Amino acid sequence: MPEFALTQAPAHVRHGSNIGQPLTRREGVLKVTGAARYAADNHPPGMLYAVMAVSSIARGRVAFLDVAAAKAHPGVVEVMTPANRPALAQDPDAKTNPFMFRLDLLQNDRVRYANQPIAVVTAETLEAATEGAALLSPRYETDPARVELDSTESFVPPGVGVGNPAEIHRGDVEAGLAAASKQIEATYETAPQYHNPMEPHAIVAAWDGDTLSIDTPSQGLAMAQGRLAGLFGISPEKIHIRSPFLGGGFGCKGLIAGPQVLGIMAARMAGKPVKLVLRREEMFGPVGHRAPTRQTLRMGADSDGKLTAIDHHAKTTSSTFDDFFEPAADASHTLYASPAIATSHEAVRVDTGTPLFMRAPGEATGSIALESAIDEMAQACGMDPLTFRLKNYAEVEPISGKPFSSKALRDCYTQGAERFGWQRRPLAPRQMRDRDGLLVGWGVGTATFPALMFEGHAKAALRRDGSGVMEIGAHDMGQGAWTALAQIAADGLGLDIEEVEFRSGTSDLPDAGIAGGSAHTATAGMAIHNAGADVIARLADLATNDDRSPLFGAGNAGVVARGGRLFRRDDESRSESYADILGRAGLAEIEGQGTGAANPAAQSTYAMHAHGAVFAEVKVDPDLGQMRVGRVVGAFAAGRIINPRMVRSQLCGGMIWGVSFALHERAVMDQRSGRPMNPNLAEYHIPVNADVPSLEAILVEERDPYVNALGIKGVGEIGITGTAGAVANAVWHATGVRVREFPITLDRLIEAQS
Repeated sequence: MPEFALTQAPAHVRHGSNIGQPLTRREGVLKVTGAARYAADNHPPGMLYAVMAVSSIARGRVAFLDVAAAKAHPGVVEVMTPANRPALAQDPDAKTNPFMFRLDLLQNDRVRYANQPIAVVTAETLEAATEGAALLSPRYETDPARVELDSTESFVPPGVGVGNPAEIHRGDVEAGLAAASKQIEATYETAPQYHNPMEPHAIVAAWDGDTLSIDTPSQGLAMAQGRLAGLFGISPEKIHIRSPFLGGGFGCKGLIAGPQVLGIMAARMAGKPVKLVLRREEMFGPVGHRAPTRQTLRMGADSDGKLTAIDHHAKTTSSTFDDFFEPAADASHTLYASPAIATSHEAVRVDTGTPLFMRAPGEATGSIALESAIDEMAQACGMDPLTFRLKNYAEVEPISGKPFSSKALRDCYTQGAERFGWQRRPLAPRQMRDRDGLLVGWGVGTATFPALMFEGHAKAALRRDGSGVMEIGAHDMGQGAWTALAQIAADGLGLDIEEVEFRSGTSDLPDAGIAGGSAHTATAGMAIHNAGADVIARLADLATNDDRSPLFGAGNAGVVARGGRLFRRDDESRSESYADILGRAGLAEIEGQGTGAANPAAQSTYAMHAHGAVFAEVKVDPDLGQMRVGRVVGAFAAGRIINPRMVRSQLCGGMIWGVSFALHERAVMDQRSGRPMNPNLAEYHIPVNADVPSLEAILVEERDPYVNALGIKGVGEIGITGTAGAVANAVWHATGVRVREFPITLDRLIEAQS
């Protein structure tokens, strides 16, 4: 069996359809016993350890490195600096496609942000490499750091996200505001957030001539392979990437990062395998983050509480040397019916690493502002926030006018509200207390995320012994892809899941596309589904054209695959096993190929989104301002559910991040040095179990005939988009105080009260 193939299945799997079953993780035993091998767990013979030296300033140049002292340290093998780094075939600052971002690979002595790599020390032990890096004792020529939203002149970016227009409008916003009976205008700020999955970026790299073998976490094996091929001037086929398990990704492992490439360069320089693993504080700089925003929303509503206009403007940052602009205002495109909508963005360049994709990029930052503003508009109209949302329910996508491919948001509101007990919520704030005298508030937020698809490929085979194989270079970063995709594979091959060998997680398998945008199950799943259909069609062709088969002549009627057999559709008493068909044909196995990709015609006709409604309860100490989330209930409609257990896990993870967004998470930057002041998980606050005592995800049934043949929408990112706003609105309902700077902390709450 290949190194990264899984065949075991839980004992409770029932025969019949595998899709829709709440199977436990196929790799779960490996993970809980410590047998799952992550990138940094690999130790090839003769391996050296690499440690980065990183800048302690945000802007300037490195004037001196004590390379002699570092090289003299016992155990140190090499010190790689801009003066001696291996040559690259491609400029790390070159960009040839929208998914290519500039990398810091010791091009020169310039420093563009704090924690930028400035040298790499390779040694026989991790301790020696760490001590050698410290001995470099860099000295700098420093320029003033610019890290705040108002640090430099702003400009209108050429685009936001990946190619979205910076400004979009539909209808006359100013006329809509002028005609409104009620208006609000409010400004909301969100803090920078930095990627901190449990597993930091890591790489174990080994060269054999011009062939490169690496272990590294990746959400996009084929994209990483292509990027490395360009940088090192070798063909992609000479690069073998192993990435069976990721300890979280959330966007930061979608593209190969600079530190991973530095590990490969260090291995080439040393002529031996090299391991480089980022320290926690090094995650705050070179591997992407969520940029801060300042968002101003203007809304108007008529005397019946129907919106007349929405104007959403967002200001954000990018680095001084690259372009990624958080599309925060775009969150207002899809949710609420209004005859006039305008969204716009401006940006400033600051001395930080380039912000990149981070769970629900744009939607997370934009939705907390939008959902807060919707609540403020409901308050101005004297309406219950849920009633106001239903009053302004969008039957078609507001910004485009397209019909939705499916939309069960009303059911989400209904089921979530009933489960939460929303009907008992008083309209006015500060009306509820618990038995300990704590103020209690209830808030609601609407969740949405686009149903995306990329392009992926898969290869299937049926064997003479009746078993099957599915091969796809897919990625499991904890979302359960190994399990859900294997379920699709089993159904596509007409087999029980324990009879399917599922191979994934390496770059020599068919390209599954990137695991991002909540699109991986749809993309890879459709490739798997189509590969299964192709191999079954080839097998059926063998049988229906063989006069010795009971299926002979069934070509027009067709066959159906189930339980390792083909059955005539018009007469299921006539069937034949896969093994018999292949055995009579003298074949050891038969293969098929499949591609999964979006349907351009359907995409041009329909707006495709997953939806949800999140209800949150928050308790606030009236004297101290301390806030605790008591419970969160989310109801979500996301098309066909492949594995309810995995989906609930993803939705709960998203809701926890929403709580973090609203109340906990922010990077605090030193305005003098430009350095993050809390680059660790002690001071960079994220929720723990005590912060979310009760969490429930309701799966609302939804069928979508247009999004793809399997009806799959993504669930990885939608959970964060409604939750953050629901928690913020609950804080207002508990206290009567609207805090518009996130995360909401007790000092900000007390300050807003005074």
